[in-house]
Amino acid sequence: MRLVNVAGVRLRRAAEEEEREPPPPPPPSHHSNHQFASMKNKFFNELTHLPNHKLKMPMWAVGAIVVVVLALVACLGFCIYKKCFNKGKKPKKVRERKGGRGRRKKDKEGEDGDEKKEGEEGKEEEEKESLGKLEYSLDYNFTDNQLIVGILQAQDLPAMDIGGTSDPYVKVYMLPDKKKKFETKVQRKNLCPVFNETFNFKIPYSELGGQTLVLQVFDFDRFGKHDVIGEIKIAMNSIDLGQPIHEWKDLVGGEKEEQEKLGDICISLRYVPTAGKLTVNIMEAKNLKKMDVGGLSDPFVKVVLQHNGKRLKKKKTSVKQNTLNPYFNESFSFEIPFSQIQKIQVLITVYDYDKLGSNDAIGKCWIGYGASGVGLRHWSDMLANPRRPVAQWHTLLPEEELDAALKAPIR
Repeated sequence: MRLVNVAGVRLRRAAEEEEREPPPPPPPSHHSNHQFASMKNKFFNELTHLPNHKLKMPMWAVGAIVVVVLALVACLGFCIYKKCFNKGKKPKKVRERKGGRGRRKKDKEGEDGDEKKEGEEGKEEEEKESLGKLEYSLDYNFTDNQLIVGILQAQDLPAMDIGGTSDPYVKVYMLPDKKKKFETKVQRKNLCPVFNETFNFKIPYSELGGQTLVLQVFDFDRFGKHDVIGEIKIAMNSIDLGQPIHEWKDLVGGEKEEQEKLGDICISLRYVPTAGKLTVNIMEAKNLKKMDVGGLSDPFVKVVLQHNGKRLKKKKTSVKQNTLNPYFNESFSFEIPFSQIQKIQVLITVYDYDKLGSNDAIGKCWIGYGASGVGLRHWSDMLANPRRPVAQWHTLLPEEELDAALKAPIR
């Protein structure tokens, strides 16, 4: 009986195990078995060559590694973008902090640098380029009420021209009236010129104390404005004219004297080559400088004809009373052969007539040989249009300036 029971139990267990086992899969084909086997062998062969082939990595670990690698690549790309495309741009707070530190630093440096600047300014003054020096003399003739100014020589003048030289001359006048001005001759290409020229100012001794003598050294330029090299100013109330004065003084920098407007004059020129006849017509003037106490002038015009610097003839117009815009319309004829016309100079000077004293020059212009600008163009137009009158307005220049240009050799 017990054997029967044991056998029954064994049969029931065998039946349960058969129920638990899944039905066997369909047998694979021969071709698929061969592919599977080859892939498996290839995989295991590659796996055996890895250094850590014994380690088994789960899928979540592989995913984490991929995420970390991608994050590193993204950070690297962001850094490159900031470095290349956003260079120089700083956050506002950083700029403000740096700006504050910079201002505080500058303030400290400014306090410390004030003393340095004072020392540097002193050095700069010492290192300033020397403008040279001028030798002059002063004397007063109490009998004739004349101040005698001698311009003797200059030394160590700076080079103002490209060639390393200068063409110096000295202008002498009194302030504040500037009524009478003198100029020395131009010394060509000379940094240590010798002048030895004397000029007289007729001024009562009682009026001399309120005036200042100005000695200005210029570099002459035929085709442009003359440059100021340096100047000396001498207050008459600061010196003793009881005995002659003879001394050297260093030139100091001076601004160029502002060009004073003297007025304009209209002139007509006509030349007939066959007859050798030059006609100069003084037509009118405008905006002349006021020369009289009442704010007007009594102008007249002097015409001087020169050939190659030598005076030939001179003429003058009638005087127009109490006007700054006179109308003349007066003609003067000169016999000039065609062979000489190229070297002719016409000098036009406007004067203020004075019954009691000498006539004062208001201004001057120069037409013809050696002239420049409007003066040369007017002369060329006249020669290019024979037998026809050619009119042109000319700006009046200071007589001293034009005389200095006439004294200089014509290039």
